[in-house]
Amino acid sequence: MLRILQFLYSLRSFLLFILLELVAIWMIVANNSPQGAAFFNSSTAVTGSILQTQSDVVDFFSLAEANEKLIEQNAALMEALTNLNPPSDSVTFDLDSAFEATFKFKSARVISQTLRFSQNHLTLNKGSKDGVEVGMGVFNQDGVVGRIKTVSENYSVAISLLNTGMLVSSKIKTSDVFGSINWDGKLANEAKMLYIPRHVKAQSGDTVVTSGFSSIFPEGIPIGVIKAVGPGENQNHLDITVTLSSDFSSINYVYLVENTQLPEIDSLQQEAEVINEY
Repeated sequence: MLRILQFLYSLRSFLLFILLELVAIWMIVANNSPQGAAFFNSSTAVTGSILQTQSDVVDFFSLAEANEKLIEQNAALMEALTNLNPPSDSVTFDLDSAFEATFKFKSARVISQTLRFSQNHLTLNKGSKDGVEVGMGVFNQDGVVGRIKTVSENYSVAISLLNTGMLVSSKIKTSDVFGSINWDGKLANEAKMLYIPRHVKAQSGDTVVTSGFSSIFPEGIPIGVIKAVGPGENQNHLDITVTLSSDFSSINYVYLVENTQLPEIDSLQQEAEVINEY
């Protein structure tokens, strides 16, 4: 302690100089408007810059949480819109509630996925405790992503659209002609549209969306755009290549969609011995 006091005493002249300088600056700022304004403007700019930097750092580390909250809000909004807006071809009189297809939406984050196999999957950070069930459709803001295959308490695994074993009921938007989308295991941004009859006039640039026939996805979710149309190996069908809407190399957040009437539909189809390939 004595050494510290001796050190400060040796600097007494310098410390007195600093103190007098600060007093002089304060007197100039306090008694002269132009200098005072300049000082406070400068200090405000410096403080603002520091606070902005601090805010940017905090915002950066909170982006993941913010995105997850936004995706949850979007899921709730989509569910509300789906229930409020009837299909454009709906009839004007009231139908029994059994005929009303009701969908519920949830959100999830992709924590891992594969792209290099013929049967790819995605792992999501939501499970049974969050209401996720086997068979739910998975999509993002760009289009169809896959379908839930297995569920644990906290996580779930979805079959990716980039899976040769997955079929998605689809239709050409301009003509309402329906078929099935299936990945051929080649390019990660392209798939085939199957079972389109040769007499159908399909052309490059036509949009392909979900048909709504599979009871997994609502009608109208984007799948992709037709890239090429040619004669298929089967003389009855066209060979159609579709460029997929979703970029599977950069999927972070997804929506899960549940058809609340799916159990009833499945039960009825089993009773009628109808094979549902979707």
